[in-house]
Amino acid sequence: MKKTLLSLFLLASTLSQAQNLFTENFDTYANLATAGWTSTNQSTPAGASTWAQGGGTAFATGAYNGAATSFTLCNFNSTTGGTGTISNWLITPVVSLQNGDVVTFYSRAGGTGVGTVYADRLELRLSTNGAATVNPTGGSAGLGDFTTLALTINPTLTPTGYPFTWTQYSYTVSGLTGVVPCKLAFRYFVTNGGPDGANSNIIGVDALSIDRALSTDDFFSNNFSMYPNPSTGLVNLASKNNVAINTIQITDLNGRVVRNINANSVSETQINISDLTTGLYFLNIQTDLGSGTSKIVKN
Repeated sequence: MKKTLLSLFLLASTLSQAQNLFTENFDTYANLATAGWTSTNQSTPAGASTWAQGGGTAFATGAYNGAATSFTLCNFNSTTGGTGTISNWLITPVVSLQNGDVVTFYSRAGGTGVGTVYADRLELRLSTNGAATVNPTGGSAGLGDFTTLALTINPTLTPTGYPFTWTQYSYTVSGLTGVVPCKLAFRYFVTNGGPDGANSNIIGVDALSIDRALSTDDFFSNNFSMYPNPSTGLVNLASKNNVAINTIQITDLNGRVVRNINANSVSETQINISDLTTGLYFLNIQTDLGSGTSKIVKN
């Protein structure tokens, strides 16, 4: 055996102005099945190794976040017989997606990248058939309903093409019509892999998150209240979640700015619109978490 398995055991910033649709931090791999996850090893020939709980000396620095073992991993023993093609799948439950939703995760290869390095590869794939999704079968070439390739880490299998530190990867959903029930799949996919192959060692995945960007109207309504509206004079603006307001801008229907207010990071304030002409305006607020817009009517 050429390799020694060290031991068995993926936008770096948080999306703001977003609704979280799905999160998995892989704290306990054994609980994934209860949560609706499935896995299948379609490697040719198939080995005994599957996706498993993180840990071991190959990941000496531990998980991206949480406890040291709170990630999932897959390794070269996915195929057996010396050399083969690895195609080992980890599949999410159904998640309803629409265009613009953002999938992020952290991944890294095991080890430090010093000395002999074996190339690894990971695909993120998408099925749009929801609960009726057909999982891959028939060996390493089978894709089932996961025919949409969302992204690939190290597509050309270069030895140093997979990072050896936790690195975030992102995919923005496109090509859908409306809201569609989907499944996502991580596919550890390495040709000429296995114990005696020129490629494949071990990779980890952590901190999967699927988020939907909110419109500025949604951001405003979720975080602020404004009253009275309509108003003849004073308008009260208050945060529902203690979100600090930095600046306020009021524009007319033609987009012209009629007022700029520096709110100095307060969570509530009063705005005097008594000198504005009767009509409809737009109030835009800026915060450290994002911006929000709402209509305001002067009587």
